Amino acid sequence: MRVLIVRLGAFGDVVHAIPVAAALGRRFPDAVVDWVIDERYAPLLDLVPGLGRRVVLRARGRALAGWAALRRELREVPYDVALDVQGLGKSALAARLSGASRVVGFSTPFLRERWARWLYTETADPGRPRHVVDRNLGILGALGVADREWDFPIRVDAPPAAGASRRRFDPPNGCVVINPNAAWPTKRWPPERYGAVAAHVGRAHGRPCVVIWGPGDEARAAAVAAASDGAATPAPPTGLVELAALLRAGALLVSGDTGPLHLAAALGTPVVGLYGSSDPARNGPWSPDDEVVSAFPDCACAAGRAGSGREVHMVRRCRATRACLDGIAVEQVCAAVDRRLQRIERGGEAGSRDA
Repeated sequence: MRVLIVRLGAFGDVVHAIPVAAALGRRFPDAVVDWVIDERYAPLLDLVPGLGRRVVLRARGRALAGWAALRRELREVPYDVALDVQGLGKSALAARLSGASRVVGFSTPFLRERWARWLYTETADPGRPRHVVDRNLGILGALGVADREWDFPIRVDAPPAAGASRRRFDPPNGCVVINPNAAWPTKRWPPERYGAVAAHVGRAHGRPCVVIWGPGDEARAAAVAAASDGAATPAPPTGLVELAALLRAGALLVSGDTGPLHLAAALGTPVVGLYGSSDPARNGPWSPDDEVVSAFPDCACAAGRAGSGREVHMVRRCRATRACLDGIAVEQVCAAVDRRLQRIERGGEAGSRDA
C-alpha cells in the first residue's frame, strides 16, 4: 500500500502531523508513506525517518508552474490513499492531484475551508478531542486505524551549527532558549519583557540564554539581548535542522505559540509557553511538567468570537486596543520558568537531552 500525507505547512502544524506518519508505520509496516509539503518547511521532513518521498510544492511566485510540477511528480507513482490533514482548498487539491483512488479529508466541522470537502472521495470524523495532534490522528479512522499514540520520531543528529560557511555555534551547557518571534502579531510578547525574563534566569538560576530568530526577526532578537542585562545572546542564523539541534540541546524553551515551541515539545525539551489569543488546550505543549501562561479564553478577541457558534481556538489579529498577550506580566513568566527549572533539577535532568 502507498499512502500520501498532505500537510503543506505551517511549521508547527507539520510537527503536529508527524504522529500520523508514525501511526501508519506501526499499523502498516510494509506501506510506503510519502508526504506533500510546502518548500519552506521541507527540511523538517529530513528529520523524520521512515518516510518515502518528500514531494515539495514549489509555488511561491510561480503558482501555476509549481502546481503543474507537483502533479507530474505525484503521478510518477500510484497512490492507494491520500490523506489531507490540513483541511484547506489547496491541500485538498494536492491530495486530489495525486490520482489516489481514495482521497480522505476531515468532516465539514473540522475543515478550515469547507469547500475542500468537494475534492474528497470520503471524510473522517475525528470525534471531539481538544488537542490538534489527537484530531490529526483521527483521520486514520478511515483506514481502520484506532492508534492514538503521540509518537514523534524525529532524528536530530546534526550539530547546532550556523552552517558550513559560518562559524560553528555550540550553545552554552544548560542554556535557556528564548523565542520572541511569531508570524502573527497576536503571538508576539514584547521583546523587552523577554529580556527581563532572561535577566531573571541569569540572576536566579545562573543559566545563560540564547535568543533564536528567523528571517526578518533579527532586530527583535537584538532587542531581547539588549534588555537582558547581559544574560542573553542572539543565536547565529540557523536553518530548521540546526534549530532542531539547538532546541534539543537547550535546558528549556520560553516561547509563544509558534513552530519552535511545538518542535521543542516534540523533541522532549522542557517548555514554558505564552498564549494570548490562542487556546493552549488545542495547541499547547502536552507534557504535564511543562508550563503555560495564558490569557485565553479571557482574551477580549476570543470572547468576541465565541458568540459566533464556531470553535474559537485562535485569533490572528486583536481587535482590542491592547493585545491579549500583553496582559501577561513578566512576573508570571518568571514564576513559570522557576517552576519548570525546579522540576528539571528535582528530577535530576541534566538540562539537555541526548540526540
